[in-house]
Amino acid sequence: MNAISPTLAFWSDDEPLECVSFLPEAHNVVTFTFQSPSGALFRYKPGQFVTLELPVPGGPLFRTYTISSSPSRPTSLTITVKAQDGSLGTRWMLDHLRAGMRLNAKGPGGTFSNVNHPASKYLFISAGSGITPMMSMTTAMYDAGRDPDIVFINCARRPSEIIFRQRLEHMAARITGIELAWVVDKTDRYQPWTGYRGHFNQLLLGLTAPDYLEREVFCCGPESFMTAVREALVGLGFDMDRYHQESFHAPVGATEDFPEDVTLDEETKAQIEFTLSGKTVECAETETLLGAARTAGLAIPSGCTFGVCGTCKIKKTEGTVHMVHNGGITDEDIEDGYILACCSNPIGKVVVEA
Repeated sequence: MNAISPTLAFWSDDEPLECVSFLPEAHNVVTFTFQSPSGALFRYKPGQFVTLELPVPGGPLFRTYTISSSPSRPTSLTITVKAQDGSLGTRWMLDHLRAGMRLNAKGPGGTFSNVNHPASKYLFISAGSGITPMMSMTTAMYDAGRDPDIVFINCARRPSEIIFRQRLEHMAARITGIELAWVVDKTDRYQPWTGYRGHFNQLLLGLTAPDYLEREVFCCGPESFMTAVREALVGLGFDMDRYHQESFHAPVGATEDFPEDVTLDEETKAQIEFTLSGKTVECAETETLLGAARTAGLAIPSGCTFGVCGTCKIKKTEGTVHMVHNGGITDEDIEDGYILACCSNPIGKVVVEA
């Protein structure tokens, strides 16, 4: 790796990420550390994510992962991944990604960050690998040198599957502002457990964070887990404007229905010109730009496919689209002409840089 530039250059996704090490965290969980080949530093908000282009057999696969490191430690970037049953991209990473390999990446992106919601007290609730953005935010506040006020609840199947347990306990032992609560379904054999057992519920919330009504809440984990957390908070009268969650599944209540002022007709044809590839395709208005691109054999990077992650952001230079997204693009990007291919429908002729 080259020496860090004295001008403090920052990494952009025009440059690939180079894997420099990997660390097993738990069963099927690994933290990969990346650096910039040019020596550039990393700048992002704690809690944001990047999308990796993985060279799996059969073609590139795009997967979105939360950054588990903190921007307060800018010389490297870490991603902590957990291979679920049937996973393709993450399993490839665990089996094949090693030091010296380089991956194309997009980002950082996302709005799930305490920086966007400053508060005097925080409550971080996570399950499984949903702990990664909480780790990033907690580390950033720890590195700031001031005592924060964080109640950190993490739920796992068993103690041996709690990711970052030792690192978080180390931070909590050195300052007074981090309170940890581990919750497990089962214990490990021959390993005494003195923490909480069971599932997240209102009683557990009251025991671990009795002043929860005063806190800004961040939640990340499986959809069923986040649903349980939301229902518990709503039932206790929590102000849900102070509740924030990260998910790469379809948001609760998400629908494919369009606003009444726009009606798309599958019989009406639209034309999309992809200027960088030199292709022009015809499709129905009800087809998304991403769908039309894939039909034409074009590989536009995409992650969630419903407007959350922002991976499929492309520049529109002409024409009109109807876009219904779920927060994966900023108002500033839209003003600059960018759209999300996964949730934009072409109306008439549209020209995009792809």
